[in-house]
Amino acid sequence: MSIIQEFKEFAMRGNVLDLAIAVIMGAAFGPVVTTLVDGIIMPPIGYILAGIDFSQLALTLPTPTGDGVEIKYGMFLNAVISFVITAFAIFLLVKAVNRFRRPAPAAPKVEPPAEVYLREIRDALVKRQV
Repeated sequence: MSIIQEFKEFAMRGNVLDLAIAVIMGAAFGPVVTTLVDGIIMPPIGYILAGIDFSQLALTLPTPTGDGVEIKYGMFLNAVISFVITAFAIFLLVKAVNRFRRPAPAAPKVEPPAEVYLREIRDALVKRQV
């Protein structure tokens, strides 16, 4: 089998296509969550905490040249909150999908012929004793 044929088989598998769709959907979902966190969730939290704007929180470290180096931990807090919201949304999505999945029908139990014969012999012996 040539490399092109192998690649075509690999790329056309359901798992690879599902993964590609998931990556694209995740990339599209990112800006929605960022906007939700930055524009809707963080402003009320900042208001409750005396008007703090988390995106502006930073720690300035002095340098010998006089310029300060900023560690923007507020942006990190926004990113953590975005991650938690994204993870929770994905959890809810997976939970909903799993609820709609139907369990695979159970295969009928097929007994080995030896067990069937032994059961018949046992039943015949029980009938002779009675």
